Amino acid sequence: MSIKRRTPDDEPFYLIRTLAAGYGPGASIQDHTHSWRQLIFSPKGVMSVSTAQGTWIVPPHWAVWVPSGVTHSIRFSGEASMRTIYVRPRLGRRLPTVCRVIRVSPLLRELILRAQSIGMLDRREPAHRRLAELILDEFREQEVAPLELPMPRDPAARRLADCLCERPNEPVSLDELARRCGAARRTLERRFVEETGITLGRWRQHARLFHALRRLAAGDAVQMAGMQAGYNSVSAFIASFRGAFGATPGRYFNSS
Repeated sequence: MSIKRRTPDDEPFYLIRTLAAGYGPGASIQDHTHSWRQLIFSPKGVMSVSTAQGTWIVPPHWAVWVPSGVTHSIRFSGEASMRTIYVRPRLGRRLPTVCRVIRVSPLLRELILRAQSIGMLDRREPAHRRLAELILDEFREQEVAPLELPMPRDPAARRLADCLCERPNEPVSLDELARRCGAARRTLERRFVEETGITLGRWRQHARLFHALRRLAAGDAVQMAGMQAGYNSVSAFIASFRGAFGATPGRYFNSS
């Protein structure tokens, strides 16, 4: 059976829906939610996907999984070509129930683009069913990346986290920042470990590196991106970047 024209009556038969859109540097999508689960992918540019629980940084050729019902916003650094697939609720087993960033293999990329060319995968079409199964099978096999910046719930700790994200290059000690946020540094350090699972110092480093990723995607040179992220020297920035991502900034983007 070949469905030439789609109507609202066809919607219950869809397994996967798709969306393709382009965004310029600095563009954003405000808080919203979907009843279907999402896999959001962009072959170029860096996306930052934020929820109440944290922020996930998504470099080129990686994708972010967003479960249904999760309120999230998206910010783009550099030119982005967003490709999204929406997976029907309850379709497929062993799919994540929390946000996560995964690597997009060459096969998964081609499967996503094939689904995009069709638009909607209809369970009445045998070829569409097989394609949907392949997408979910390949998705389950992908590497999960540690590209999350979890957000603390404590009000003072959250104020400090927001400050570190908004002004990563501000040359202010953690003691001074804690005072501005109305709490002692030791108290905030305990809150960060309890509520994010990582130390305050490590959290600050991650925030700086995430900011640098966005600046690199927007076209900044390595030295400028490092300075904007609060590093005093390009060598210190490159060493920190390599330690976190396993490659220098230039090689990281070339191999993405």
